[in-house]
Amino acid sequence: MRFFIEDLEVFFPYGYIYPEQYQYMVQLKRSLDAGGAVVLEMPSGTGKTVSLLSLITSYQLKHPEIGKLVYCSRTVPEIEQVLEEARRVLNYRDSESGSKPGLCIGMSSRRNLCIHPKVSEERDGKTVDSKCRELTAPWVREKKASGIDIETCDFFESFESSGRDALLTGTYSLDDLRNFGKSKGWCPYFLARHLITFANVIVYSYSYLLDPKIAALVSREIQASSIVVFDEAHNIDNACINSLSVNIDSKIIEASQRNLASISNSIRLIKQTDANRLQEEYTRLLRGLAQSGINNGQDAITVDPTLPDDVLQEAVPGNIRKAEHFVALMKRFVEYVKLRLRVRQVVQESSLAFLQNVYQAASIEAKTLRFTTRRLGSLLRTLRIADVSQFGGVCLVADFATLVSTYQDGFTIIIEPYDERTPNIIDPVLQFSCLDASIAIKPVLEKYRSVVITS
Repeated sequence: MRFFIEDLEVFFPYGYIYPEQYQYMVQLKRSLDAGGAVVLEMPSGTGKTVSLLSLITSYQLKHPEIGKLVYCSRTVPEIEQVLEEARRVLNYRDSESGSKPGLCIGMSSRRNLCIHPKVSEERDGKTVDSKCRELTAPWVREKKASGIDIETCDFFESFESSGRDALLTGTYSLDDLRNFGKSKGWCPYFLARHLITFANVIVYSYSYLLDPKIAALVSREIQASSIVVFDEAHNIDNACINSLSVNIDSKIIEASQRNLASISNSIRLIKQTDANRLQEEYTRLLRGLAQSGINNGQDAITVDPTLPDDVLQEAVPGNIRKAEHFVALMKRFVEYVKLRLRVRQVVQESSLAFLQNVYQAASIEAKTLRFTTRRLGSLLRTLRIADVSQFGGVCLVADFATLVSTYQDGFTIIIEPYDERTPNIIDPVLQFSCLDASIAIKPVLEKYRSVVITS
């Protein structure tokens, strides 16, 4: 059915509309006219999803200057459900209005989109990510191009050679992307990443906007004129808090120490076989991190965990530009955190107090710690380590170092001697906890034209 809400013609794909749906769309339309953020609630089972999609896609049709509809939900089944409803809404709108069909796509992780016969058999997301990088990393492809017999991903290579020119229309669920990838021989994951730039409607999980590490890779280029929807948002505060929080226990510390020992061995080996590689990295860092290219592109290994406005754009400090100096600093920091885990009662302190103690005990300045995640990413890339899942411990500690040296207000550090799951066994954990959910969502509210938080 077609009807008007004030001056907006709404294309609604069903023959009947509940009063609650109409009232909801009236308030939604007024919020889009005003711009900014809005919080809306609607009873369960009364068609909230179709109301959102019908109103906003009709609004896009009337206002071509509006950017994308970025629809965020929590789980893969919910994402698939939204995509099926979007297919129905957009097909009806385009058939009734005669408008040219646009593109609506779902986006998810490699684990949910990979079609490589070996990699797709893995069920752990981090393992899938690492195996994918082992087949698609630039240095692997360079070896293949030089004639060395090494395995690469045929789906990725085919996408790189011909998939970037693809112009698609219609609605593509995750299953549709996988099937389309199989038919074309293209990687569905990188195809979806590419198509985000051209899509009119994008459906993916909260983390693609709220988690700084993921948002920097996937959502950075989405235009500010877009409309963002957080659906099923009754737990969005937890999602915001978790995106900027880190937990470290003794297992993470032990893994970090093994990781750093392995990195040290790799550095010694490269010095003997390919010393120029380390010298080239040092030169890039000397010119400035922004020009080093270590955080851009599909092959980025680690990404700064801080919010966009808090990412430092200056050169890496001189005391960690050399690989062996950086590893030595990380070893000192890991030893200090290990020492702090030796507690018998709960300890709470501020970020500032923790940083002062780090400086006094290990002679590490807060300014240096802010660069640890990006410096580690540069080093892993220089060492050509694609299986980052094996270095999760040191990556997590580096994220903690970057976060604790960046944020003070709204954060706290709590060190507990017992894990809540085993209250009778000493198993200390250090929690760097975000206490203010608004910190993570603030960049979204400031960037985008309209943000709808609904449940």
